[in-house]
Amino acid sequence: MEFKALILDSKAMNRSITRIAHEIIEKNKGISDVVLVGVQTRGVPLANRIAQSIKEIEGNYVDVGVLDITLYRDDLTKLDENPIVKETKIDFSLDDKVVVLIDDVIYTGRTVRAAMDAIFEKGRPQAIQLGVLIDRGHRELPIRADFVGKNVPTSQKEIIKVRLTEIDHIDEVAIYDK
Repeated sequence: MEFKALILDSKAMNRSITRIAHEIIEKNKGISDVVLVGVQTRGVPLANRIAQSIKEIEGNYVDVGVLDITLYRDDLTKLDENPIVKETKIDFSLDDKVVVLIDDVIYTGRTVRAAMDAIFEKGRPQAIQLGVLIDRGHRELPIRADFVGKNVPTSQKEIIKVRLTEIDHIDEVAIYDK
């Protein structure tokens, strides 16, 4: 993998997260029915950061859940005989809520489809919206993000790496050649 370019540094990432928080509030005319659900792994700290930003803007906290989609993937049989299942923790009702799924990158749309399947097993939301830090294109399913930090047109030969302080000890988004 060869480094190609830095897409977002820490400050740009924070601006994107703040903008996504504002857009969530605006689209939903407030946050009374809104909950955030972060998709493991990097969607979780992003959801927490967006929730913190919403709290700073609105003065109220939104519930944040953690979702593992491993068992809902359509390529599960290709991954591993013993896939590593991470934590799912949604300790609030999703019924009649606007669930905003949060992930780091949207690519083919398959992760989002799996996340929606997992959400519907947990309850019946009023609506599901999608927030991503990076939209890199190349959709295989008719899915689009409602809230996007940055659109980054890529080739199939490129990789987007999101690094977050909570996991990687640095905040940055970079693009690499495979």
